[in-house]
Amino acid sequence: MSTNLTQTKPMPGMSESRGISSGGAGANLLFLREEQLRLAQDLLFFAYRDFTGAADQVLDELGLGRAHHRALHFIGRNPGIPVGDLLGILRITKQSLARVLSALVEQGLVTQSPGRQDRRQRLLALTEAGRELERRLFERQRERLLAAFREAGGPAVDGFRRVLRAIAGPGGRAYLDQAAPK
Repeated sequence: MSTNLTQTKPMPGMSESRGISSGGAGANLLFLREEQLRLAQDLLFFAYRDFTGAADQVLDELGLGRAHHRALHFIGRNPGIPVGDLLGILRITKQSLARVLSALVEQGLVTQSPGRQDRRQRLLALTEAGRELERRLFERQRERLLAAFREAGGPAVDGFRRVLRAIAGPGGRAYLDQAAPK
Protein backbone atom coordinates (compact mmCIF):
# COMPACT_ATOMS: atom_id res chain seq x y z
CA MET A 1 0.00 0.00 0.00
CA SER A 2 1.37 3.42 -0.89
CA THR A 3 0.87 6.84 0.56
CA ASN A 4 -0.87 9.41 -1.56
CA LEU A 5 2.55 10.75 -2.56
CA THR A 6 3.53 7.79 -4.72
CA GLN A 7 5.57 6.91 -7.76
CA THR A 8 6.01 3.65 -9.59
CA LYS A 9 9.80 3.49 -9.74
CA PRO A 10 12.47 4.10 -7.10
CA MET A 11 13.50 7.63 -6.32
CA PRO A 12 16.60 8.78 -8.21
CA GLY A 13 19.64 7.67 -6.25
CA MET A 14 17.70 5.01 -4.31
CA SER A 15 18.47 1.31 -4.53
CA GLU A 16 15.60 -0.90 -5.66
CA SER A 17 16.09 -3.41 -2.84
CA ARG A 18 15.56 -1.36 0.35
CA GLY A 19 15.29 2.28 -0.75
CA ILE A 20 18.67 3.25 0.69
CA SER A 21 19.90 6.44 -0.89
CA SER A 22 23.01 6.32 -3.01
CA GLY A 23 22.46 9.85 -4.32
CA GLY A 24 23.01 13.23 -2.81
CA ALA A 25 20.75 15.40 -0.74
CA GLY A 26 17.85 16.81 -2.65
CA ALA A 27 16.72 13.55 -4.23
CA ASN A 28 13.05 13.80 -5.09
CA LEU A 29 11.83 13.56 -1.48
CA LEU A 30 8.20 14.37 -2.25
CA PHE A 31 7.62 10.95 -3.79
CA LEU A 32 8.42 8.52 -1.01
CA ARG A 33 6.69 5.17 -1.19
CA GLU A 34 5.35 3.50 1.92
CA GLU A 35 8.22 0.99 1.84
CA GLN A 36 10.73 3.87 1.93
CA LEU A 37 8.91 5.42 4.88
CA ARG A 38 8.89 2.06 6.66
CA LEU A 39 12.62 1.77 6.02
CA ALA A 40 13.08 5.19 7.62
CA GLN A 41 11.11 3.94 10.61
CA ASP A 42 13.30 0.80 10.76
CA LEU A 43 16.41 2.98 10.66
CA LEU A 44 15.12 5.17 13.49
CA PHE A 45 14.34 2.14 15.64
CA PHE A 46 17.75 0.52 15.05
CA ALA A 47 19.62 3.80 15.47
CA TYR A 48 17.80 4.50 18.74
CA ARG A 49 18.48 0.99 20.02
CA ASP A 50 22.18 1.12 19.23
CA PHE A 51 22.68 4.77 20.22
CA THR A 52 21.08 4.27 23.63
CA GLY A 53 22.72 0.86 24.00
CA ALA A 54 26.10 2.57 24.03
CA ALA A 55 25.19 4.11 27.41
CA ASP A 56 22.91 1.38 28.76
CA GLN A 57 25.74 -0.77 30.13
CA VAL A 58 27.11 2.10 32.25
CA LEU A 59 23.61 2.96 33.48
CA ASP A 60 22.83 -0.67 34.29
CA GLU A 61 25.96 -0.93 36.46
CA LEU A 62 24.55 1.92 38.56
CA GLY A 63 21.00 0.59 38.67
CA LEU A 64 19.82 3.44 36.43
CA GLY A 65 17.92 3.49 33.16
CA ARG A 66 17.25 5.64 30.15
CA ALA A 67 14.89 7.97 32.00
CA HIS A 68 17.73 8.75 34.41
CA HIS A 69 20.03 9.37 31.46
CA ARG A 70 17.59 11.81 29.85
CA ALA A 71 17.22 13.67 33.14
CA LEU A 72 21.01 13.83 33.61
CA HIS A 73 21.41 15.10 30.05
CA PHE A 74 18.90 17.93 30.32
CA ILE A 75 19.87 18.93 33.87
CA GLY A 76 23.49 19.02 32.70
CA ARG A 77 22.57 21.15 29.69
CA ASN A 78 20.46 23.48 31.86
CA PRO A 79 22.03 23.88 35.33
CA GLY A 80 19.48 25.30 37.76
CA ILE A 81 16.52 24.08 35.70
CA PRO A 82 13.22 24.15 37.59
CA VAL A 83 11.51 20.79 38.02
CA GLY A 84 8.49 22.09 36.07
CA ASP A 85 10.66 22.94 33.07
CA LEU A 86 12.28 19.50 33.15
CA LEU A 87 8.81 17.94 33.23
CA GLY A 88 7.94 19.91 30.10
CA ILE A 89 11.05 18.74 28.28
CA LEU A 90 10.82 15.08 29.26
CA ARG A 91 7.02 14.84 28.98
CA ILE A 92 6.74 12.34 31.79
CA THR A 93 4.42 12.36 34.80
CA LYS A 94 5.34 14.06 38.04
CA GLN A 95 5.37 10.63 39.69
CA SER A 96 7.81 9.24 37.14
CA LEU A 97 10.09 12.24 37.46
CA ALA A 98 9.92 12.02 41.26
CA ARG A 99 11.16 8.41 41.10
CA VAL A 100 13.94 9.36 38.67
CA LEU A 101 15.06 12.39 40.70
CA SER A 102 14.88 10.43 43.94
CA ALA A 103 17.36 7.87 42.63
CA LEU A 104 19.66 10.56 41.20
CA VAL A 105 19.65 12.55 44.45
CA GLU A 106 20.18 9.39 46.56
CA GLN A 107 23.20 8.47 44.44
CA GLY A 108 24.63 11.96 44.85
CA LEU A 109 24.31 12.84 41.16
CA VAL A 110 21.77 15.70 41.36
CA THR A 111 21.12 18.45 43.88
CA GLN A 112 17.87 20.29 44.49
CA SER A 113 17.75 23.83 45.81
CA PRO A 114 14.90 26.28 46.39
CA GLY A 115 14.12 28.91 43.79
CA ARG A 116 15.51 32.42 44.23
CA GLN A 117 12.17 34.25 44.04
CA ASP A 118 9.81 31.35 44.78
CA ARG A 119 11.18 29.16 47.55
CA ARG A 120 8.62 26.45 46.65
CA GLN A 121 10.31 26.00 43.30
CA ARG A 122 12.99 23.27 43.12
CA LEU A 123 16.04 24.00 40.97
CA LEU A 124 18.09 21.05 39.77
CA ALA A 125 21.81 20.81 39.09
CA LEU A 126 24.34 18.05 38.63
CA THR A 127 26.87 17.40 41.36
CA GLU A 128 30.50 16.80 40.42
CA ALA A 129 29.75 13.05 40.34
CA GLY A 130 26.68 13.76 38.19
CA ARG A 131 28.75 15.82 35.75
CA GLU A 132 31.32 13.02 35.55
CA LEU A 133 28.64 10.39 34.86
CA GLU A 134 26.86 12.57 32.30
CA ARG A 135 30.22 13.15 30.57
CA ARG A 136 30.98 9.42 30.57
CA LEU A 137 27.60 8.64 29.02
CA PHE A 138 28.04 11.41 26.46
CA GLU A 139 31.49 10.10 25.48
CA ARG A 140 30.00 6.65 24.85
CA GLN A 141 27.42 8.10 22.50
CA ARG A 142 29.73 10.74 21.03
CA GLU A 143 31.91 8.07 19.47
CA ARG A 144 28.94 6.55 17.65
CA LEU A 145 27.79 10.00 16.45
CA LEU A 146 31.26 11.03 15.29
CA ALA A 147 31.74 7.83 13.30
CA ALA A 148 28.32 8.17 11.67
CA PHE A 149 28.76 11.88 10.89
CA ARG A 150 32.19 11.26 9.37
CA GLU A 151 30.86 8.43 7.22
CA ALA A 152 27.86 10.44 6.03
CA GLY A 153 29.62 13.74 5.36
CA GLY A 154 28.66 17.37 5.98
CA PRO A 155 25.60 17.73 3.75
CA ALA A 156 24.11 14.52 5.15
CA VAL A 157 24.72 15.70 8.72
CA ASP A 158 22.87 18.93 7.95
CA GLY A 159 20.04 16.93 6.38
CA PHE A 160 19.94 14.59 9.38
CA ARG A 161 19.56 17.53 11.75
CA ARG A 162 16.83 19.04 9.58
CA VAL A 163 14.91 15.75 9.43
CA LEU A 164 15.12 15.15 13.20
CA ARG A 165 14.09 18.74 13.87
CA ALA A 166 11.08 18.30 11.57
CA ILE A 167 10.11 15.09 13.39
CA ALA A 168 10.33 16.82 16.78
CA GLY A 169 7.16 18.55 17.89
CA PRO A 170 6.78 22.29 18.45
CA GLY A 171 7.97 22.02 22.07
CA GLY A 172 11.19 20.31 21.04
CA ARG A 173 11.81 22.82 18.27
CA ALA A 174 11.18 25.71 20.68
CA TYR A 175 13.69 24.22 23.13
CA LEU A 176 16.26 23.80 20.35
CA ASP A 177 15.73 27.38 19.15
CA GLN A 178 16.17 28.73 22.66
CA ALA A 179 19.22 26.54 23.36
CA ALA A 180 20.93 27.26 20.00
CA PRO A 181 24.24 29.11 20.24
CA LYS A 182 23.82 32.77 19.37
